[in-house]
Amino acid sequence: MTIRPIRVLGDPVLRTPAETVTSFDAELRALVRDLLDTLTGEPGRAGVAAPQIGIAARVFSYGANKTLGHLVNPRITARSGLQDGDEGCLSIPGLAFPTPRAMRVTAEGFDEHGEPVTVTGTGLLARALQHETDHLDGVLYVDTLTGDARRQALRVVRAAFRPGTGPGTPPGARPGS
Repeated sequence: MTIRPIRVLGDPVLRTPAETVTSFDAELRALVRDLLDTLTGEPGRAGVAAPQIGIAARVFSYGANKTLGHLVNPRITARSGLQDGDEGCLSIPGLAFPTPRAMRVTAEGFDEHGEPVTVTGTGLLARALQHETDHLDGVLYVDTLTGDARRQALRVVRAAFRPGTGPGTPPGARPGS
């Protein structure tokens, strides 16, 4: 089991659109295993995208509503309804904000062998599919917020992730140290 460390806000890989996967080989299968291990290695995770573990590839794992899987080169092909609720992100640890998402989503992509896959989910699975697809486009959930929720989120995120103060910074560290 390989649980990979999660990249946090400030890492450029999180803001860079991921590369389309063109080789469905052993390297891709190893990446999928690492994504699934990282997802299931700690409770409460609904998805992990390759950029979150430092790999700029269009791949993610998901686990919600008793459904566990992965998608390669995914795209959302249908959305309906609306759900609201707090959403968080492993790459912005400890924070969650009300984030509107579609209630029902269909995503299409491929499995690790290049076979076509269609996943339709509601509730938490729909949220996870949208959230992880956004990661592959360099979008974080706080980028999707609007109005007061966006202003509040950006204020809190800026304070929490000032240089030298973000997660993993040693106590007493200063910017540049």
